Amino acid sequence: MRTKTLKKNKINVVTLGCSKNVYDSEVLMGQLKASGKDVVHEDEGNIVVINTCGFINNAKEESVNTILEFMQKKEAGDVDKVFVTGCLSERYKPDLQKEIPNVDQYFGTTELPGLLKALGADYKHELIGERLTTTPKNYAYLKIAEGCDRPCSFCAIPIMRGKHRSTPIEDIVVEAEKLAANGVKELILIAQDLTYYGLDLYKKRNLAELLEALVKVDGVEWIRLHYAFPTGFPMDVLEVMNREPKVCNYIDIPLQHISDAILKSMRRGTTKEKTTKLLKEFRAAVPNMTIRTTLIVGYPGETEEDFQILKQWVADMRFERLGCFTYSHEENTHAYNLEDDVPEAVKIERANQIMEVQSQISWELNQEKIGKTFKVVIDRKEGNYFIGRTEYDSPDVDNEVLIDATKTYLKTGEFTTVKIIEAEDFDLYGEVVA
Repeated sequence: MRTKTLKKNKINVVTLGCSKNVYDSEVLMGQLKASGKDVVHEDEGNIVVINTCGFINNAKEESVNTILEFMQKKEAGDVDKVFVTGCLSERYKPDLQKEIPNVDQYFGTTELPGLLKALGADYKHELIGERLTTTPKNYAYLKIAEGCDRPCSFCAIPIMRGKHRSTPIEDIVVEAEKLAANGVKELILIAQDLTYYGLDLYKKRNLAELLEALVKVDGVEWIRLHYAFPTGFPMDVLEVMNREPKVCNYIDIPLQHISDAILKSMRRGTTKEKTTKLLKEFRAAVPNMTIRTTLIVGYPGETEEDFQILKQWVADMRFERLGCFTYSHEENTHAYNLEDDVPEAVKIERANQIMEVQSQISWELNQEKIGKTFKVVIDRKEGNYFIGRTEYDSPDVDNEVLIDATKTYLKTGEFTTVKIIEAEDFDLYGEVVA
C-alpha cells in the first residue's frame, strides 16, 4: 500500500494597501518564521494569507478581487487554504463571510494571535522588533503607534484600527537596533498620526524625545517622518530636525483641503489661516525642508468656489511634494450622513487640475536642482539606470534620481554623492561625483 507524500506547507503572505499593512505583514512573517514555518511574501505557497485594505473604494475593490482570485486558485487545487486579515476583514467580516464563504477564516486587525494559531504557529510576545522586512534592504517602515483618536469626518481608520496606542520608546529603539543590525540605513516612521505619539503613555506629545533616542542608533543614517496631523503639531520636532543630520528635512503632513467651509465639515480642527501660518513656521524653522501633503477633492458640498480656493492655495504654497485623491463615500463615517453630491467626473477633473498645477511647480523646483550635488541612496537597478533618492524623497511616492548604469557601478543600499545634470517633472538625472 502506497503512503501519501506529505507536502511541506509554504505560507504566502500577500500585502495590499499602505505602509502600515506592509509593517503588519512583516511582523506576521517574523512570528511565523520564529515558529519554524516556511513563509514567503507574494510568491508561490499552498497556504495564502491576504492582508487587506479597506480604506477607500479602489482599495476595497482591489482587496475583494484579490480574495476572489485566490478562491479560484483554491477551487482549482493550486492552493490549499486561504486566510484573510487586515482592514477590510476588520470592517466587513460578516459581509465577507456571507459573500465569500469559502475563505478558510477571516481575522481583524487585532487578531494576530488567532491568525497564527490557525496557521499552526504560536504568538511569541518576546519577539520585539523581530520581523521579515519586505522592502529593499536599505530602508524599513517603523510603526510607532497604532490607531487614531482624530474625528475626521471622511475617515474610517478609527473603525478599523481603533483608538491611538503608542509603542514605548524603549521597544521602538530595540526594533530600530535590530533593523540597523540587518543593514537598514533609513527608518521611515509611520503611524496614523505621528504628532499624537506619547500622549497616552507619557501624557505629552513625545515625538521629539523619540527622535532623540533613535538618532543614537548606530548604522541608521536617515530617519523620515510620515503622516503628521496639522492640529497641535509639536514644534520641538522641528528643532530636532534642524539640529540632527540623521533626521531628514522632510515631513508628510496630509492637509486634505484648505477651504474653511470644507475643513469645518471635515472636522479637521483648523482653518486656512492657521494651516498657512503653520507651514510658514515650518519653513522658517527648517529652511530647506521638503513638505509633502495629500489633498481630497470632491468632498460633499465642495463648490466650485471651494475648489478654486484650494487650487489657488496649492499654487501659492508651492509644495515640494503633493498627491491628490478623489473623495470616497465611506459607510459609518460622519461624512456618510452628507450627500455625496459632487459627480465622479467632476471629482476626477478637479484632481487632474490640482496635479497639473503641482506638476508645473515640481518641474520648476527640480530645474533649480540642476548643477547641485546631493547625498543619494540607491534603492534598485532598472534597465540601464540605478534608481536612488535624496533625503527629500520617500520611496514609491516621491521624485527619484536616475544614474546611468552603463557609466557607473553602484550597490543597492549604498549612499553616494550625485550631481544633478537634468530634471523633469518628477525625475532627476544625475552623475556620481568622484
